[in-house]
Amino acid sequence: MNITKGSLETQTAKVFSATVRPKRRTVIRYFVLAFLFTITAINYGDRATLGIARSNISQDLGLSPVSMGYIFSAFGWAYVINQVPGGWLLDRYGSIRVYGISLFAWSLCTLAISGAGHVPQSLAFPVLFFLWAGLGLVEAPAFPANSRITSSWFPIGERGLATSIFNSAQYVAVAFFAPLMGWVTQRLGWEYIFAMMGFLGVLLAILWLVTMRPPAQHPHVNDAELTYIREGGALIDIDDKNKKIKHKLTRQQVQFMLTDRTLLGVYGGQYCINVILYFFLTWFPSYLHQARGLSLTQTGFAASVPALCGLLGAIVGGALSDRLLRSGRSASFARKTPFIVGMGLASTLCFCNFVQSPLVIIAIMSLAFFGKGVAAIGWAVISDIAPKEVPGLAAGIFNAIGNVAGIVTPIAVGYIVSLTASYDGALLFVAVHCIAAILLYLFVVGKIRRLALPA
Repeated sequence: MNITKGSLETQTAKVFSATVRPKRRTVIRYFVLAFLFTITAINYGDRATLGIARSNISQDLGLSPVSMGYIFSAFGWAYVINQVPGGWLLDRYGSIRVYGISLFAWSLCTLAISGAGHVPQSLAFPVLFFLWAGLGLVEAPAFPANSRITSSWFPIGERGLATSIFNSAQYVAVAFFAPLMGWVTQRLGWEYIFAMMGFLGVLLAILWLVTMRPPAQHPHVNDAELTYIREGGALIDIDDKNKKIKHKLTRQQVQFMLTDRTLLGVYGGQYCINVILYFFLTWFPSYLHQARGLSLTQTGFAASVPALCGLLGAIVGGALSDRLLRSGRSASFARKTPFIVGMGLASTLCFCNFVQSPLVIIAIMSLAFFGKGVAAIGWAVISDIAPKEVPGLAAGIFNAIGNVAGIVTPIAVGYIVSLTASYDGALLFVAVHCIAAILLYLFVVGKIRRLALPA
């Protein structure tokens, strides 16, 4: 075999080049984000079922608007109560295991609700109340888990868009599931939408537990991606049993988590933005059906338009925040700007009180929910500022206070509608919370940076 000196040098150079050429980093973090997005869509689809089926359930089971308001709020009570324990479970046992068990459990609750139509009317209220509360109880770790997983997989410069994407699943859930559930309810009965959503959740829980792993243990992640996300500020060891930070909170540190000015402002902002969300998930379909005269099928499709605008707004808000951060603007400016602008747009939903055309109403609601989507940057903020020892607990408190709106909003709107026979006061109630959120981010939330627990 005749090999010239030149060809030998060329082959040697090629081998050397292949050896030292940096391996292209994988992008498994985006597949993980798609998984979180899908689970969150199922999560919000489950929450939307009762709002879509409210009229039929009320008629079949003899439940008044005030009774339905309390049933709606049952989810919020249980969800809020279990936020801090849920955050502790995530920090103690890891995001993947707790998230998978939570998904499986809430899907079983949804399946159980499909049989509520077979109970006597005298028991309808307590049965629905406790089943809906059970759903809230076991869903509690879901969003803190999303926050922890995003913190472990995404560098800070990509985290705004990543958190906005998983958070935008709430809009996709309404846009996709609302028309489908409205059609199923009208054609087959309300029981079928609960059975459908429960079955989907069970399948997804099994897939999650079988396939999901932390960044450093995921079989398809290479060293280049791990280095990239670690150097970008991702907490990749957050669920590694051998490397995660062991920490026992002191009383002073717990007090800090509940009294720090920046945290309080962010908590309050999340409460205000969730007032919009829970109005949309609970009473908005009834508003379109009862106050504006749309059929159930029309209501489902009409509700999907603002939801899609909310999705677009979430992507715009997250991308804008990350772009501002990468361009050299401060974290405070990059995170606060989308929130303040978005909540200003969201407050315009009260203008629906002055128009009669359903098309104009949908247009105004679409603008408002686009703004709400732009403002949905709170999960990126809590990921940025949470003390590194207790990200799950911080996210749990954040989500607990934020979801007090799930208790207050359904009951408040139920009383407003019952006392005034109108939804005008309900829309004003939501708009006032939008203005309050802007004031909190302007005057209460300080500099956005990673907080440190007191020694």
